[in-house]
Amino acid sequence: MAPKKLYIKTYGCQMNVYDSERMAEAMGGEGYETTERPEDADMILLNTCHIREKAAEKVYSELGRYKGLKAARPDLKIGVAGCVAQAEGEEIMRRQPMVDLVVGPQSYHRLPEMEAKVRSGGKALDTDFPEEDKFDHLKGRPKAKRGPTAFLTVQEGCDKFCAFCVVPYTRGAEVSRPAERVLTEARDLVERGVREITLLGQNVNAYHGHDGGLAGLIHALAEVDGLERIRFTTSHPNDMDEALIEAHGTCDKLMPYLHLPVQAGSDKILKRMNRQHTAEQYLRLIERLRAARPDLHLSGDFIVGFPEETEADFQATLDLIEAVEYGSAFSFKYSERPGTPAAERPQVPEDEKDDRLQRLQALLTKQQRSLQDAMVGRDVHVLFEKPGRLPGQMVGKSEYLHAVHVETSGIVPGDLARIRIESSGPNSLKGVMNPL
Repeated sequence: MAPKKLYIKTYGCQMNVYDSERMAEAMGGEGYETTERPEDADMILLNTCHIREKAAEKVYSELGRYKGLKAARPDLKIGVAGCVAQAEGEEIMRRQPMVDLVVGPQSYHRLPEMEAKVRSGGKALDTDFPEEDKFDHLKGRPKAKRGPTAFLTVQEGCDKFCAFCVVPYTRGAEVSRPAERVLTEARDLVERGVREITLLGQNVNAYHGHDGGLAGLIHALAEVDGLERIRFTTSHPNDMDEALIEAHGTCDKLMPYLHLPVQAGSDKILKRMNRQHTAEQYLRLIERLRAARPDLHLSGDFIVGFPEETEADFQATLDLIEAVEYGSAFSFKYSERPGTPAAERPQVPEDEKDDRLQRLQALLTKQQRSLQDAMVGRDVHVLFEKPGRLPGQMVGKSEYLHAVHVETSGIVPGDLARIRIESSGPNSLKGVMNPL
């Protein structure tokens, strides 16, 4: 019998990428192989994200594109997973009756039994926060070779309840995976060719599955033979403890790149966001991190036009950015999330949001380009991931997460090499081999 085909479209963060991999593995045990074409699929899964503006409407729009496929092949199964599934639940099936199953991000280990129910003619909905650990119920990863980098979820959920965020409602309370299970999965990934692992969590530095917290887990992972690089994301400033700061200076395998969102530079806005820290506390934290690792490159998140933000509040955010100097950042206009406290407050006009976002992004782009230009003439260590667009070209990431292009022979994905940077482009660097 020919294998069934599974098409997964993934929206949003790296955690959804990880979740989609595990969904594919769960369904692989039921005879499914993944496909890149929805037209070839026996099952379509949309793994959704609720962070961006009008997330639910974008999912409904995407579902509308599959109406013709479903009409032509009534046996095609269509499912919605992830955070929009958690938030919308039965509403998805009501608005799009062609949807066969809806599963939240904490219940996708139940996909096989849900798919069996759908095959027997029913509908399946599961948006519970189950007591059992989904990771315990997922089958082990197949032993196929992997690329040199991989994501590994170690923590889920958030207890911070920022006023703009739906994560506590869609992902639930903070939970951490036991360290030994994380280490087992990491060793398995390394056996399959992975040399760099990024530890994932909605609030990853709140991880408590190891006696030493996230720093303890990082030091334990550093002992795994064959694992050359460790990264983690996304962090909250309030959970950046001394042990984790110190790890940036003492653990050679922990890369000198940190994503540490602040969201705003105005204490008034930070308080209204329920961030529970001030701009000054954030800046002093950056000082301590850079004292531990002077070459640390920082990335951040910024929201402009948060309710009641004035021009003075926005200027405070620009001042903070100037003080920190970010290597990269993600920035967004505020948009309401139903059910969150900020959605009920007076909103900033859209034209003001647009203007502020353009000014903020111009400053961030200037900083990013300046830091990239400063890499010219320096040596970096590049983990090569794939061939480039040009013949003989390979592309990889430096320890600072810069994309680096090198024209070379004899390099294959997974190789780690010292590269002398020769030039800086808008979003990448170009270099030449520099023997170790």
